[in-house]
Amino acid sequence: ICGWILVSLSFLLVLITFPVSIWTCVKVIKEYERAVVFRLGRILSKKAKGPGLILILPCTDIFIKVDLRTVTCKIPPQEILTKDAVTTQVDGVVYYRIHSAVSAIANVTDVHSATFLLAQTTLRNVLGTKSLSQLLAGREEIAHNIQTILDSATDQWGIKVARVEIKDVRIPVAMQRAMAAEAEAAREARAKVVAAEGEMNASKALKQASMVLTESPAGLQLRYLQTLTTLAAENNSTIVFPLPINMLENAFEHRKLQN
Repeated sequence: ICGWILVSLSFLLVLITFPVSIWTCVKVIKEYERAVVFRLGRILSKKAKGPGLILILPCTDIFIKVDLRTVTCKIPPQEILTKDAVTTQVDGVVYYRIHSAVSAIANVTDVHSATFLLAQTTLRNVLGTKSLSQLLAGREEIAHNIQTILDSATDQWGIKVARVEIKDVRIPVAMQRAMAAEAEAAREARAKVVAAEGEMNASKALKQASMVLTESPAGLQLRYLQTLTTLAAENNSTIVFPLPINMLENAFEHRKLQN
């Protein structure tokens, strides 16, 4: 009853002082804003008002403007110990907006500060369960996981998390050198394997070539002449004449018999 009496007196005051009171009673709410009106301490109609013109009664009504545009929340570098005991510094960005102005005002003291602190804590908690290799290779998956957790936790505050991005992952210099040495050793091991496979393939090809030349002695002579042509094209003064091993063995055996 007292509340209705006060509201009636306020409305009567507006009528008495009209049209001067119109300048204090009419408020303009922009397109990207909403106004939460409190009448005698209670939210009026449980719904935010705006955009456009709204009517506020003096002495009994107060209103709070809420910006519905997307807010960029930059998470400063966080010192994180990964699952494999590596210390890293990770920073990120959270994009969110308010979808319920009433919840943002009535359910939390400072919605932006609460979202900022929750984003920091969630980033540390999620990354603490990942190894360094998972952190470096799965940024998008980790960011989506953080977004899901934040969106679920801030829904009662009237917050909708639109996107989470992990900006930079910083690791100690000693760890960078160790990772570089490990990658270099892995590359060298792969190069040795490739070289060994090449030698094996070359030996198989040489074996097949020797079998073909054995079946055709004339082909061996042609190959010899081709080799001499290649050597002469490079202006070399030395010519190598191959001698069959069988000829040398026969010469050694003949000399032994003579002795």
